[in-house]
Amino acid sequence: MSNNKKNDSYESFLKDFKDTLKSVFYQKDDIGKFSQMRGFPSQVFRDIMEKNPLSVAIPTEYGGRGVKVKECLGVLEAASYESLPLSLTFGINIALFLEPVAKHAKPEVQAPIFKRFLEKQNMGGLMITEPGFGSDALNMETSNQLKDGKYHIKGNKHWQGLTGIADYWLITSRKKGEDGRLGRDIDFFIADNQDPEQRVMVDEYYNNAGLYAIPYGNNILDLNVPENQKLEGGSTGIKLMLDLLHRSRMQFPGMAMGFIKRMMDEAIDHCNTRIVGGKNLLALDKVREQIANIQAAFTVCSSMCARSAEHSGIHNELATDQVEANSMKAVVTDMMHFSAQNLVQVSGSTGYKEENIGARGIMDSRAFIIFEGSNEMLYTQISEAIMKLMKRQKINNLFEFLSGYDLTLKSSEFFKSVLNFNLNMELPQRKMVDLGKIIGRVVSANFVLNLGDKGFSSNLVNECITSLKHEATAYASSLTFQESTSLITDYQQDSSWLKFV
Repeated sequence: MSNNKKNDSYESFLKDFKDTLKSVFYQKDDIGKFSQMRGFPSQVFRDIMEKNPLSVAIPTEYGGRGVKVKECLGVLEAASYESLPLSLTFGINIALFLEPVAKHAKPEVQAPIFKRFLEKQNMGGLMITEPGFGSDALNMETSNQLKDGKYHIKGNKHWQGLTGIADYWLITSRKKGEDGRLGRDIDFFIADNQDPEQRVMVDEYYNNAGLYAIPYGNNILDLNVPENQKLEGGSTGIKLMLDLLHRSRMQFPGMAMGFIKRMMDEAIDHCNTRIVGGKNLLALDKVREQIANIQAAFTVCSSMCARSAEHSGIHNELATDQVEANSMKAVVTDMMHFSAQNLVQVSGSTGYKEENIGARGIMDSRAFIIFEGSNEMLYTQISEAIMKLMKRQKINNLFEFLSGYDLTLKSSEFFKSVLNFNLNMELPQRKMVDLGKIIGRVVSANFVLNLGDKGFSSNLVNECITSLKHEATAYASSLTFQESTSLITDYQQDSSWLKFV
């Protein structure tokens, strides 16, 4: 198809893709009803995949568009403006399968995979999470043993997006020794689900509360995978995993971009046309503030996309880029959910219909705060990394450190009043989350200022910095608040109000 040729301009490729989305979602079908359906209608998905959107994540030597992050993020943005589940489907394929395969798989393994993606619209996913080991991936129990030129992989994985429909899986496991013990490192294998020996068996489908279009479930693994389908590269498998996950987290802004823009457009349109007391809702100061916060999220996300396009390509090693990757993923997913909630709030009763894009967006975006590392964990890791650097440099003042830190060189001065204090290096975990949220906003502001230097709207940049300072100030207040709440697990005694009235 001419529109899928790798030498077509990206602009025409993207326009054709967007036109197809509008056609299948609004002209051929009603996108509103998809919110209550499991999966996309087959014809809708077939029409979309015929445009080969995943060609952006396939190298040119195999017929793809070249694995350019800018193009990948553009496809994710276009999809998420119409459907966040569709964008996540592409995000799983791009960041969690195609990019790792392009970077680490052997050429003789890559060729048939990319051919099937381009010609037969195949899809692939990643299996890390296990029922007993969610974020604790390093203790996974899925094992592999090399026997007669094949790796026998045995275990149990769950909550993998595209469960039951992916044609390929990238599977993590640990080497099992002769004594039955599992090694400390992690290995990655490609499994072809169309080969009976490599087929993943679905034990159960989950009734996920959001992202209805994507199937999730529990998978049983008892596979025999050819030796050459093991991924190579990186000094250790753990570093390979960190490189993969950090790259994926840096591409979350692509999925967030269209979604946040849609929340903003819907909010502005509704509040501009909704008349209350003779005036439209935009005349209300609080409503203007709520939409301005969505607009700030739009600006932050735009700056993250620009940074990711420059930095997160497969030729860069990202295993050590924890602070940047975690900041992008945690901040932008917080903003996705916050934007959906603001849209529903300003929409009044209209926003409480299940087919409303804001109502759907609340549940669909909520999952982003949890998967690929819950945001509380990522904010804690940001704090741990920064405090480790501060201790090494013997600096206690947070502003002093961030004013010399490469990810906050430009932005720290704007936050001086918030950051100018000596940091307690023995913070409880709840305070580590607050600190991580502060640092994440300062890092985000640096992205915004960098985009502003390139000519991005100065009005949007200035308003965004103000919004980020407001957020950081609130988190700083929580960080420095001395009293802390405690959980009372045995709360039943003397706790029924009925006895005291």
